[in-house]
Amino acid sequence: MKKRTIAIGCDHAGFPYKNSIITLLETKGIQVLDLGTNSTDSVDYADFIHPVANHIEAGEAALGIILCGSGNGVAMTANKHQGIRAAIAWQEDLASLARQHNDANVLALPVRFVSEELALKMVDIFISTEFEGGRHERRVDKIACC
Repeated sequence: MKKRTIAIGCDHAGFPYKNSIITLLETKGIQVLDLGTNSTDSVDYADFIHPVANHIEAGEAALGIILCGSGNGVAMTANKHQGIRAAIAWQEDLASLARQHNDANVLALPVRFVSEELALKMVDIFISTEFEGGRHERRVDKIACC
C-alpha cells in the first residue's frame, strides 16, 4: 500500500476507539494526523471534525476517520464541507460501498453501536477499497450543490 495520510478526529464518545485505529493505520505504513480529542472529557465534536475536513480539502490528508457515539453528529459536521463525502457505517458492507459507489473520503463510526473489533475491520475495508467510477462517478459528480 502506498504511503498516505489519514486524518482522525473524535469527540469524547469516540475517544475509546481512536488509539486502536491509529495503531492499525500506522502498522499499515499510513501517516496519521491525530486531531483529537484526547480523553473522555465531554467536548463538542465540531471542534475536532472541522479540522479533519479542512486537512482533506487542503490535500494534506487523503481520507478521514471520524468517531462519535452515533456517527451522526460527526458526519453532519464533516458533510458541511464542500469537498467532503462522509459516510456512516455500522457494518462491513456499508464501509465498502461508501468507497466503491460513493467515493466517500471520510468514514464516520458510531462507537456506541459497533464493537471495537468491527470498527477496526470497517476502517481496514474503507482504506483498502477503491472507488469503482463508471456510472457511480456521474452520480457522485451530482452531489455538489450551489
